[in-house]
Amino acid sequence: MCVIGKNQLVSLIKAHKCIHPFDYGLLDGDGYVLTVKEERTLHYLEHQNLISNEVVFTPPEFVAHLTAKSKYGRMGLSFLNAAKVHSGFIGRLALELVNLSNERQPITIKRGDPLMHIEFMKREGEASPYNGGYMFQFMSEDEIGEYMSILARDFKSLFPKDYLTKAAKARVAVVSQI
Repeated sequence: MCVIGKNQLVSLIKAHKCIHPFDYGLLDGDGYVLTVKEERTLHYLEHQNLISNEVVFTPPEFVAHLTAKSKYGRMGLSFLNAAKVHSGFIGRLALELVNLSNERQPITIKRGDPLMHIEFMKREGEASPYNGGYMFQFMSEDEIGEYMSILARDFKSLFPKDYLTKAAKARVAVVSQI
């Protein structure tokens, strides 16, 4: 496995909408910086899930890895979730955070703030796309329709339509507006 370079990442995003919405200004080295969907304040020792503004699609021949922006680590935020996005996953990411600030002060992360680096790595071997309960999480019906079209066009044999329809109906939804 190897991290794909910026030029390949841009091509991947254009071909399969791997990050949406996409902003060239958030390309960072060989990766992309995901932003926060809604403003949140975390009080000392409080745990919250922050949702990425961007929908992430990791095509079956890739795996994505996440690393936190060091800015937040220096403030005392600790990232609890795994640093991997499965191949074949489509959805907004839930970024699990806890405030461990030495000063015991609240930490506010504003809507649109850059929070997490994502890098795509080319996988070796046969694809085994994600088929868990978080497929299409926090996505609107229109967004799901767009990605179902991409899957039907480019990866039809790996994503049976009945599975996708079931996953879309069972997805984790956001209470607030998307």
